[in-house]
Amino acid sequence: MSTVLSNFESWKKFLGDRVDAAKNLGIEEDEIAKLAFEIGEFLGDKVDPKNEEQRVLKELWDVGDESERRTMARLMVKLAQHS
Repeated sequence: MSTVLSNFESWKKFLGDRVDAAKNLGIEEDEIAKLAFEIGEFLGDKVDPKNEEQRVLKELWDVGDESERRTMARLMVKLAQHS
């Protein structure tokens, strides 16, 4: 997992693979976004960013309110789907 976290392209691919797997299991996009938000909360609290892109995302997450964080989570899902 540390290799996945250290490279942003690997991180996006990892997320994209997980989003695809969730969709294949029949999980709705709203539920995927909720899970992305929960993961974002965990990462924001517990994981030190491993690269510049992750640091920017963490800084945005930290200054955002809950609504903005939920939007960021949805955008990360979309970004992952296009990777």
